[in-house]
Amino acid sequence: MFFKTEVKVRYQETDQMGVAHHSVYPVWYEEARTNFIKSCLNISYSEIEKMGILFPLSKLSCKYIKPALYEDILTIHTYIKNVSPVKLEFEYKIYKNDQLINTGYTEHPFVTKDFKLINLKKQNIKLYNIINSAYKN
Repeated sequence: MFFKTEVKVRYQETDQMGVAHHSVYPVWYEEARTNFIKSCLNISYSEIEKMGILFPLSKLSCKYIKPALYEDILTIHTYIKNVSPVKLEFEYKIYKNDQLINTGYTEHPFVTKDFKLINLKKQNIKLYNIINSAYKN
């Protein structure tokens, strides 16, 4: 299962050459990831936080294939790459006019508000099953 998020490259996200700065890609990943959670898991990230569960970013990779330019409309495909009882992994593919221009990956451990690692399957089986179901589809 994947979810599409569209973003428009804003002027403040570009460098002097009008190319999207490398630092905005993780911001776009975050927007796409939260949209995925809301749409595909049918729960908002803020609702998950109210349960006392957080998904902090622990790993990020980003591969730049072609540049995104000011005012380009980009489509981000977000997938769950893997899920285990202790972490969630997302994959991102960014397209401009149906051409792949960027790929990315993020890893998120399941933790409490005190940032203690938890086994989500034991802590909240319902949420774990929702995430696992989205992964399998």
